[in-house]
Amino acid sequence: MAEDWDVVVVGAGTSGCALAARLADTGRRVLLLEAGADHREPADFPAELRDAATMRAAAPGHEANWDVPVELFPGRVVGVPRGRVVGGSSALNACSFIRATRADLDGWAAAGNDLWSFDAVLPAFRRLEADADFGDRPGHGADGPVPVRRPGEGHPLADAFAAAAGEQGHAAEPDKNADGPPGYGPVPLNVAGGMRVNTAMAYLSPRRGLPGLTVRGGVTVHRVVVEGGRAVGVRTADGTVRAAEVVLAAGAVGSPSLLLRSGIGPADDLRAAGLPVVADVPGVGAGASDHPQVYVPFRPLRPLPAGLPLHGVLHATSQGATAPGDLEVLPWLTPFSRITGAPAGPHQDELLVGVGLQREDSRGRVSLAPDGRIRLEHRYLSEEADRRRLREGVRLAVALLRSPALAPMLAPGSGLPGPVLDADEALDGWIRERLTTAVHLAGTARMGRDEDGTAVVDQHLRVRGVAGLRVVDTSVMPQVTSRGPAATAVMLGERAAELMTAT
Repeated sequence: MAEDWDVVVVGAGTSGCALAARLADTGRRVLLLEAGADHREPADFPAELRDAATMRAAAPGHEANWDVPVELFPGRVVGVPRGRVVGGSSALNACSFIRATRADLDGWAAAGNDLWSFDAVLPAFRRLEADADFGDRPGHGADGPVPVRRPGEGHPLADAFAAAAGEQGHAAEPDKNADGPPGYGPVPLNVAGGMRVNTAMAYLSPRRGLPGLTVRGGVTVHRVVVEGGRAVGVRTADGTVRAAEVVLAAGAVGSPSLLLRSGIGPADDLRAAGLPVVADVPGVGAGASDHPQVYVPFRPLRPLPAGLPLHGVLHATSQGATAPGDLEVLPWLTPFSRITGAPAGPHQDELLVGVGLQREDSRGRVSLAPDGRIRLEHRYLSEEADRRRLREGVRLAVALLRSPALAPMLAPGSGLPGPVLDADEALDGWIRERLTTAVHLAGTARMGRDEDGTAVVDQHLRVRGVAGLRVVDTSVMPQVTSRGPAATAVMLGERAAELMTAT
């Protein structure tokens, strides 16, 4: 593979597909490498990747899932799904497509990244979407590659959750992507005709005939090749691919892992792992943030109509929050056994309300273990403020379940018993036993000012200390967005292509 390209992009995931497509549109010769399978057309994807009502590819053992082991806190390790296929995690997820908020993005700008303020990236958000509901309104797009629509009224349980939120004093938020105050509203979904439209379908399939875009699946990249302080290509199992510029878009686990294995990271850690130090960049892998999550169980009295598992979501603000909408209460309207295809157990009809802490103070880390393997530690709930706010979120979810609009529809025993719910220590124990992750990792190669010694990339997403190398995925977020990051990850690819073309 002794080849030369204008740009080689590593990772055909949520950001990488958008980036590679937009760069190819400018006439650059782009090679997009993906470790998983390449499917040229939407119909070529396996049925479980197309079906928006299930997430069977996210189950352990599926060939499209890396199934990364993650330490949530010391003593608790779980496997989390990460996409290993063109489209990346956008081919596996629940199709929630909510933008980052103004507070999120203006917070990035305040940290020295003014190119990423809400107003600066709004054109990219508009360009990427075809919003079937609000595409004709200011701030939205109607003819972009990603279809966006919201579920309508008529699902009895979803309508009851909306009424319950109103009874509890929460505002209605009919458009989660409208830059309004947080409240309860329908979930925007990247779904068309019941099919999950991932970024490979949206961006790559229409461009397969472009002479400047080449996509290769089944290619594992081992490291970035650096010569004289400049990235000149990547090393794969088949040899070296050379390019004028290298972009890592392998995700918030994959990209920092590649940096570290390429000798780019904290010098002492690299030496301890027996790796040569190509560039001492202390922030690689540090400052990881995500959304800790716990599920509150409930059971409806009557069978529910079939449909998509997500319908509405409540964003609320905790006491002492630094930004609005830092708590998420997300009802799932389909049992997880049906969503994932796992064997049905004794609680097969049980439904769950996900309670997520959307702005955690705790920070995790991606690092090299002494044996050279990648280690991911979330360090969830290591800060007291996070424990307090997650307790508040659980109590908020139970209050909804007990509201007059919902309580008559639910079986006795839904929610938590009073002795657990009312005592902080008991509730903390209940949460720790059931704590999981929303799989929204970010910040492992974050952007920041030149004088910020822990920032890995500048706001043009160029890696410090190595010319010709960028990172374009959720790794570069200063912290995880206070909504699920899927829509923002697509925007990252769109905006990065703009910046790369301008510079």
